[in-house]
Amino acid sequence: MEASVAAKSFIKIAAVSGSLRQASYNRGLIRSAIELSKAMEGVQIEYIDIAPLPLINTDLEKDGSFPPAVEAFRQKIREADSFLFASPEYNYSIAAPLKNAIDWASRPPNVWADKGAAIISAGGGFGGGRSQYHLRQVGVFLDLHFINKPEFFLNAFQPPAKFDSDGNLIDEESKERLKKVLLSLQAFTLRLKGN
Repeated sequence: MEASVAAKSFIKIAAVSGSLRQASYNRGLIRSAIELSKAMEGVQIEYIDIAPLPLINTDLEKDGSFPPAVEAFRQKIREADSFLFASPEYNYSIAAPLKNAIDWASRPPNVWADKGAAIISAGGGFGGGRSQYHLRQVGVFLDLHFINKPEFFLNAFQPPAKFDSDGNLIDEESKERLKKVLLSLQAFTLRLKGN
């Protein structure tokens, strides 16, 4: 009985960054989230690399199957209980690699549906906020359920320094804010799972 309860309260979060650059601030947020999650009970975050995905093209779907990289990605999404998106803002919207990944996993059957999600972002000015609003709009069609609070937009260029030269989050206040997002996503995911 106790093992069953423990299994129900354990969640797997798939973390996806819209930036492919290794030293990207948004990938740095995911690396920090993974480190923070190690001190959280019942949470495992796995970074899912979207770089291997081909541009979406339904001609690549053959006999009801997807290209191997797409199938592997869809399986990771299917296995996750919830999602952590790190979304850079490109031209007031979602980065193309992230939209491509979303589109592949939404091909029938949609593997995003009925799961919780949170969005974090770093950048200049509004800290990626406009991309978050577009991602929320896309999530409506995907039947994703985003946490509403706390929001996490980080102006990466405003002093004090938020990241080191490798794109790793070094600002302690931002780490605390990020931890609050993870705790909220954990609680929301457990509610969606009926725990």
